[in-house]
Amino acid sequence: MSFYFGGRAIFEDASLQIKPKDKIGLIGLNGKGKSTLLKLIVGDYEPDSGEINKSGDCTIGFLNQDLLSYQTEDSILLVAMQAFERELELQNKIEETLQEMETNYRDELVDVLGKYQEEFQMLDGYSMQAKAEEILEGLGFKTHELNQPLKSFSGGWRMRVMLAKLLLQKPALLLLDEPTNHLDLPSIQWIEKYIANYENAVITVSHDRQFLDNVIQTTVEVAHSKLNVYSGNYSFYLGEKELRNEIQKSSYENQQAQIRQTERFVDRFKAKASKAKQVQSRVKALERMDVIEEVTEETAKVHFRFKFGTQPGRHVMQLNNISKDYGKEKVILDDTTATIERGDKIALIGANGKGKSTLLRIIAGTEKHAGERRMGHNVNFSFYAQHQLESLHIDENLVEELRYADPSKSENELRSILGAFLFGGEDVFKKIKVLSGGEKSRVALAKVLISEANFLLLDEPTNHLDMQSVNILIQALQQYEGTYVTVSHDRHFVSNTATKIWFIEGQEIKQYPGTYDEYLVWQAKREADGLVPMEEDKSNDKVAPVTAKPEPKKIKKQATDYELKQLEKAIEQLETKVMELEDEKKSIEKQLADTTIYEDQNKLAKLTADYEKVKADLTKNSNAWEEKVEELEEIQP
Repeated sequence: MSFYFGGRAIFEDASLQIKPKDKIGLIGLNGKGKSTLLKLIVGDYEPDSGEINKSGDCTIGFLNQDLLSYQTEDSILLVAMQAFERELELQNKIEETLQEMETNYRDELVDVLGKYQEEFQMLDGYSMQAKAEEILEGLGFKTHELNQPLKSFSGGWRMRVMLAKLLLQKPALLLLDEPTNHLDLPSIQWIEKYIANYENAVITVSHDRQFLDNVIQTTVEVAHSKLNVYSGNYSFYLGEKELRNEIQKSSYENQQAQIRQTERFVDRFKAKASKAKQVQSRVKALERMDVIEEVTEETAKVHFRFKFGTQPGRHVMQLNNISKDYGKEKVILDDTTATIERGDKIALIGANGKGKSTLLRIIAGTEKHAGERRMGHNVNFSFYAQHQLESLHIDENLVEELRYADPSKSENELRSILGAFLFGGEDVFKKIKVLSGGEKSRVALAKVLISEANFLLLDEPTNHLDMQSVNILIQALQQYEGTYVTVSHDRHFVSNTATKIWFIEGQEIKQYPGTYDEYLVWQAKREADGLVPMEEDKSNDKVAPVTAKPEPKKIKKQATDYELKQLEKAIEQLETKVMELEDEKKSIEKQLADTTIYEDQNKLAKLTADYEKVKADLTKNSNAWEEKVEELEEIQP
């Protein structure tokens, strides 16, 4: 299949086979054609050559950003239930038939009613409302919101309703373009489980690495107008891509050496009649040669350090007895206290509606509240939020726009910074008004990071950024020596930038003094122990305040030498087993990476089953090993 846009080849002789139950992640740099491919599949665009063939019973559901414009007075429950087209039609016919029977009873109406009811029951029509409610609530809606009109919700929440409708339709092929853009963490985790268990095929475009790792089994990279297939999730793709790049780089260098040698021979002997035949032979060989493309480095590196002129005091911000509510029905914070210290790298996480952005605005001093907000000594802060894009000077070019943030920097320094944020060459002289939303986000982030502020507030900084841009932001923040608080639903970003986790629980600011991955383990244990208060009862079971540690150290039990040796032996055996299973898993992944495996469906099915079993065994043995190690730590003298 080939497709050209304005004379530029988006796809050229590209091929892809989508099988039932495939879970495919579509990746690639912005502008390379990911969304275009989805529109080709759904029929919005026609290929210039080649074919897109679908099976006769292939229904397609497409979630894209265009759905944000849909508005109606209908409740979100009714909009989601539009997925049950035939069931709703039958429901209306049943009601009409029953009404007719009240005034004009006939035997044939009883037969008609029976047929309608039989089909309605066969389609499980009696549970369609319950199914719609379950999915809407899974995507974050409260029960009392289900009967509110769609138009009363913001764009992000309307997108969730359209996603719910698509999931209820259960199309044979589900196309998702950035499905996590408008979801909070609990909703992302819910949809991950749903898609992982979805009975049909799914293709998703996403810049959320963790989401891709958790839901896809095949990665399709859009690059050089082709569709390159990798038989694994995103992490598998990264490793395999590195391997393929090494092979391609070696082949490219060998071919270039061969070309140079041939060209030298031609230049040296082209004037000699005795060598004319050999010269012609080599010239023809060069013309026939399939040129191997040079490997382009797609992982941009940040090559400069962000600095600031003054160091703040030890306490960057103190919040004392802070309260905030939007009426009695919506209390966000109630008499809570927190301290931000110099060098803190804080991620503020949690579900939408918990007050994360409100708290960030309180810290910034732009939100009214009760209680004391005390800024520390020598604190110079900068606040990034999506509405900051509106404050960019649309008639300025990128270099001049950055100069507003730091007038002392030379043009070369500013161009270097823009280069790190993927603006190279003449792009730096583009006007702000011609940039896409993602490009404007990168410019606004660059301004924040070079402003020499020693305290940053970042509200959803990864929104509209592709993976390469997110990686640049991660590198920049890892190098940043100041203090920051960020609100984000991107788990990969949070895992790589935060050393403290804040969350709002029971109308108080709570803290876990560790990384996001450590927080997840701690939070899972709290939930298992019943220490997390239910949302409906926010006054009970409160966890430790911000200044407290998550758990006291346990008193170690006494153990005999025999018990210690038995535990150490069990740990050693489990460790060996885990290593064996990891090797076996890698071996199967290598076999699955070979595209020829798809020619033998029986072999593929067996290999896939073996892979799932090895993964399950690996998880089981790893968990057992961790439990034994914890047990050993508890009883060691």
